[in-house]
Amino acid sequence: MADISYICRRTVVSTKPVQPGKRHPLSTLDRAMEHSRIQIVCYYRTPPEREIGEATKRLRESISEMLSGFPMVTGRLERKEEGEEYWVVKCNDAGVRMVEARGKGSVEDWLKSVDREKELQLVHWEDMFQKIYFWSTFYVQLTEFEEGGVAIGFSCTHLLADPICATMIIKAWANTSLLGEQIPINPPLSNSNSNSSLIPPTTTPDLNTITHNPYTHLINHYKSSLPKSSTPQTYNTKYTTIALLFTTPMVESCMEMAKPNNSTSILPSPFQALAGVFWTCISNVKGLRKGLMEMSICLDMRKLLGLDEGFFGNFMLHHVVHGEGLSEHVISEAAMAVRGVMEKMGKEEIMDFVQWLECNSSLSSVLMCGCDDQLICTNLEDLEPYSAVFEDGYPPVRVSYHVEPVAIEGQVLVLPAPPEEGPLSRVVMVTLPEDEAVNLCEDGLILSFSPIVLMGFNKN
Repeated sequence: MADISYICRRTVVSTKPVQPGKRHPLSTLDRAMEHSRIQIVCYYRTPPEREIGEATKRLRESISEMLSGFPMVTGRLERKEEGEEYWVVKCNDAGVRMVEARGKGSVEDWLKSVDREKELQLVHWEDMFQKIYFWSTFYVQLTEFEEGGVAIGFSCTHLLADPICATMIIKAWANTSLLGEQIPINPPLSNSNSNSSLIPPTTTPDLNTITHNPYTHLINHYKSSLPKSSTPQTYNTKYTTIALLFTTPMVESCMEMAKPNNSTSILPSPFQALAGVFWTCISNVKGLRKGLMEMSICLDMRKLLGLDEGFFGNFMLHHVVHGEGLSEHVISEAAMAVRGVMEKMGKEEIMDFVQWLECNSSLSSVLMCGCDDQLICTNLEDLEPYSAVFEDGYPPVRVSYHVEPVAIEGQVLVLPAPPEEGPLSRVVMVTLPEDEAVNLCEDGLILSFSPIVLMGFNKN
């Protein structure tokens, strides 16, 4: 008998009507993520006296309040044509799809044996309909466990939001639910005067000016990623996700190992150290013996550009880290290569890339289709999903993120860990072809840190 049973599907709308005629434009960088989706699962314990179905009812009511502050979430996509076709969100309050489900046992029981296949049962998703006007771009699944606990599954098209925006919505929902009223937050920002602009045009440099010498590293990376076909390739490879918890002492040990030899001043960040470790180990399990595989790191650029915390849209950028010439046994070389690329991604380079992308907006919808031949490592350590508290005294016990579909070579997500594990603690979620994931779990370097297996093989 299935562990999860699905009860019903409904549409949830906001409690306040949207201003007629309101539209939310999508940037060229939004359109670059058209073929991907974000899926998040937050696990919670519930009070022992709570009746089954109570949590679902309460969450269903509070999400309607929260949605009043996010009109683009309840809207629908439509195509506009001004020289070329582009997406825009018509904020018509058509609603968010919600699925209600029941799980056997308790949330603790579920987490003891969860794997990728089981976890993805907790996040509802529907591929885009031919009639896009009826297609919901955001989905919520509420799964209550018969013996206590609830899982909140959240999924959305990457076209509208990246993991930072998706987390923003969940936290706003939690705030609304916790206090019974919507918490004032910075309203989601968009450039309503432009169809595609990522940031105000007045701050964007002109690549054609004589005095400006554009930074081309980032532009060249995206140019090299352009696919031969505009259609994403599909493969029948079976992927497995493993999730490993590194406590603060484990991460400190990793950072120490990733330091350059004889250096007392350079200390890699937790992300740089962990990215170096997993880049090296994954290259080894894939059979590389001379150098490391090509890896693309994905970073949030909001802080660097000084964007408001309420900025709503995609602003995570990829940059390749070349593995040729790096030792497959020296972690510090890999970590320093990651650090070097991160230091190159300055404000001017990003602004130049934005200008180039807007000048070549016709490429945006296929821009990410050619990154499949690289391992993707995403830095999500600055997220604060554990602050999404829906009920006093019951913070999330675990939060998982998935970016689908997975790149052919696999992906690594570096996430925050529960606060009680220490300030430097991290959760690393790795998705690889199944045979490679098995070998990674047996890698001696990773085992030397003794990480706690949250999801994967031989959990128990």
